Amino acid sequence: MPSKKHSVVVKAPLEKVWDFVRSMDNWAPLVPGYIQHQIISDLVSTWEFKTDIGFIKKKISLRIDILKWEEPSQVSFKLTGINEKFIGSGYFSAQQVGEMQTKMTGYLEINAFGTFAPMVNSVLEPKLDEITQELTIEVCKAIEQR
Repeated sequence: MPSKKHSVVVKAPLEKVWDFVRSMDNWAPLVPGYIQHQIISDLVSTWEFKTDIGFIKKKISLRIDILKWEEPSQVSFKLTGINEKFIGSGYFSAQQVGEMQTKMTGYLEINAFGTFAPMVNSVLEPKLDEITQELTIEVCKAIEQR
């Protein structure tokens, strides 16, 4: 199952990081290729974004189920493909490393299943690295700009 983790030190206290991450409306638009998202409940949302996985350009729709809000340090979630055969999980975690600095870590794990799963997973792995890194960096930039 392809998975990637990326950490960045954000110039903000832990409380400011949590204030941002605790609302999916803040970080959903920062997903690379973002089109739209819809909040269904405090724990469920759907997201749409465009991506190119190798030679395939696709609009991906995912259901995001929050598994746990662990204030002030972590939100973990499950991903389920709506229009594609994907499952996965992820989290954002935060750890105070200084008075005005917090280490922010983003993690994503996505697995394709079905007939073409081995091929899709092999192409997905490098793309997942790019998505995880870009999303984590963009979340940190947004937190610092608040």
